This record gives sequence, structure tokens and C-alpha cells, in this order.
Amino acid sequence: MKTEQLVASLVADRAGSARPLGRSMGRAVLAGALVSLVIFAVEFGPRVDLSAAFATWRFDLKLVLVLAALVAASGACIAMARPVATARWQWAVLPVLLIAAAALGTELAVLPAETWEARLVGSNALVCLTAIPVFALAPLAMLLLALRRSAPASPALAGAAAGALAAAAAAAIYAFHCFDDSPLFVLTWYPLAAIPVILVGAAVGHRLLRW
Repeated sequence: MKTEQLVASLVADRAGSARPLGRSMGRAVLAGALVSLVIFAVEFGPRVDLSAAFATWRFDLKLVLVLAALVAASGACIAMARPVATARWQWAVLPVLLIAAAALGTELAVLPAETWEARLVGSNALVCLTAIPVFALAPLAMLLLALRRSAPASPALAGAAAGALAAAAAAAIYAFHCFDDSPLFVLTWYPLAAIPVILVGAAVGHRLLRW
């Protein structure tokens, strides 16, 4: 069988299983997130002013941003798990960019320029760089196991997408502990914390997801 015929056959076989794959990935993220929530409850806990934080636009926008990233990463992960990846998932990144741009523009407009650096550095940068990768470990492991039943065009990219999804889930959990709500902080340190998770996902996926 020629390579083109093999790929076409795999695409046909997987076309009817997109939803089951999406459900299995959702269950994997949920199972991993439950483990992360236990770590969160034991070692971190929610911020003491959580009720008051919900009344602020910065905290609410932070939650919207991480949830939008979660949706975008989910679409990327499902797309990358297929023998022929489509680019339609990239449209899910647009809301993330628009929310990020609106949040950043608003923050820079309402804050004096001399306070920008302090807001960017925040008070929890090192905790953020540690907590998000830790919270992402279990979701990433569960996602990579779930992706073993797929046939990704690029195992490394599929693993990287799994890392991005795991990091987004971890960021959604960590957001309830983090006291730094400024978009300057969130748009700097949250992506930096996600990078090692994505790299680990790519490296493990390259070896684990080959077919």
C-alpha cells in the first residue's frame, strides 16, 4: 500500500472517531486535574481574598484568558492527534489574542507608566514558574496516554499540543491561588511557566506517540 493510500485510510478511520477522541482527551484532562487539585488543596489553597477578587475586572479577565487558552489548546490537541492535521483550530487562538490585547491595552491605559514594572514583576513570579508545571504533570501524563490511541501526523507536535493543554489546565487551577491579577504579570509569567511543559510534551510525544 502506498503512503498516500495509508494516510487516506487512516483519515477515513479517524473521521468517525473525532468525538470519541475529544471525549477521551477531556476525561484525561479531568482525571489529571483532579490530581492537581489535591496538590493545590494540600500545598497551596485558594487566595484568602477570593470572594473580593471576583468583583475585580483584572481577576475576572485573568480567568477568561486562561479559559480561552484552554479552549484553544484543546482544539490544537485534537487537530494534532490526527494523521492529517487541519488548521481550523488556529481560529480558536484569535479570541485569546483579542482578550490579551484588550486586557493589556486597558491595563496600560489605566495605570501610570511608573507602576508598569512593579505590576509585571508581581509578588509570585517564582511560585508561578513552579506551580504551573507541577499542576500540569498529571494532566500531561494522562493526555499522552490518551493520545497513544491516535495517529498524529507529527508525534512531537501532538505532544507539544498536549503540553499546552496541560499547562492551560494548570494555569486555570493556579489562577485561584495567584495574587497577581495584572495582565502585565499574567501575559508574561503564565506563558513562561507553560514553556517547559510544552517542551516536555514535545520530547515525550516524539518517542511515545510514533506509529
